[in-house]
Amino acid sequence: MPPLDTADKGRDLWLKLFKAETEEELKKIDEMGVSVMSEAIAAYRHVAASDEFREIERMRSKARHDEAQAISNAERREREKWQSVVADKDAIIAELRAQLEKK
Repeated sequence: MPPLDTADKGRDLWLKLFKAETEEELKKIDEMGVSVMSEAIAAYRHVAASDEFREIERMRSKARHDEAQAISNAERREREKWQSVVADKDAIIAELRAQLEKK
């Protein structure tokens, strides 16, 4: 594989920045000493500290939680439905067996 040119290195740094999920990952990128990355991290921290950003993040978190809850409820209802179907089938089979034994 050929060595990365300057544009590739810059792109890779931006990708690392966009994928960063923890403060530790941000610090590692910042410690590389690339001024544009340090500026981007500082801008992110400034925006992330705003009340508006925190409210948006709270709403996103709530939406993820609500979605997970809805999926869980749908799965539970589906499980209950099929348990009912199986129970009905078992009851029919038991009834048919009882009728056959009478004959």
